[in-house]
Amino acid sequence: MRSALEELIPIVGVRAACAALDIPRASFYRKGFSGGVSPAADAAVRFVPRALEPAERNAVLACLHEERFQNCAPAAVYATLLDEGRYHCSIRTMYRILAGEGETRERRDQLAHPAYTKPELLATGPNQLWSWDITKLLGPAKWTYFYLYVILDVFSRYVVGWMVADGESAELAKRLIADTCAKQAIEPGRLTIHADRGSSMTSKPVAFLMADLGITKTHSRPHVSDDNPYSESQFRTLKYRPGFPERFGSLPDARAFSQEFFAWYNHEHRHSGLGLLPPAVVHHGLAPAAIEQRRAVLDAAYLAHPERFVRKPPKPLPAPNEVWINKPQPSENKTQ
Repeated sequence: MRSALEELIPIVGVRAACAALDIPRASFYRKGFSGGVSPAADAAVRFVPRALEPAERNAVLACLHEERFQNCAPAAVYATLLDEGRYHCSIRTMYRILAGEGETRERRDQLAHPAYTKPELLATGPNQLWSWDITKLLGPAKWTYFYLYVILDVFSRYVVGWMVADGESAELAKRLIADTCAKQAIEPGRLTIHADRGSSMTSKPVAFLMADLGITKTHSRPHVSDDNPYSESQFRTLKYRPGFPERFGSLPDARAFSQEFFAWYNHEHRHSGLGLLPPAVVHHGLAPAAIEQRRAVLDAAYLAHPERFVRKPPKPLPAPNEVWINKPQPSENKTQ
């Protein structure tokens, strides 16, 4: 069988030789019939009848390198040559030849997106970490909006500053941040302000202001809403609040509603993330006293009816000691 293949392959090729001897070509290649046959047979195995000769391939490459075709795709070169009465090869073969020379790539410059680091921010007390954002409020007519700016203390969830305006601008944001820092007596080097990547948040006036005030600024990763969760949650509380109107009739109307809402939110809203304490209590350092008062009430209830508490005496919910944006996770390989 091997000698017959050696004789036929150089003459008729692998396909015809396998057909004549009733040998599947897959078996020929899989079983390695070509290994050990004569050099002429090995050359015939590697020979592709449809392949261009080296001279033909060089002619195609020279044609593609002509000055008039330097900014043309192979398809355009192919069509132009046909119109001139010439045919060298198919469009796909032109691409293969160019790929073999390393000349196929995207011609246009592509925007290289930098690798954004996940922000990992920690607050262990008020006025260490603020988060701010802007949301739209529907105006009286279609396609009209008012813009609500809110600055939130991440540790206490206390709204330290807010503003409603008829537009979004860096100058308005700059004014709000400056006034809020003055009202909270922020010292240089003590505060980090986190925001998403909106135009006002990343603007130069805001960046220069924070640099002047000694404030560290951080930003969320693009298209990652979880990087600014506290502002997003606060806006949800606002818009799902009973009485939140579908539309506001005027700018004073939106400001009046916001003033009432933020007074309730800061001083009356029992926040689930604060041990059901209002944000103002945590922000102003009154949480320990409020928790002790709750503890006294629960202790009295337990002494009066201990049978009603099956497992253990009741305890008040604790206030947080630390609050994270993207708390680092322990390594999977870290030993416990």
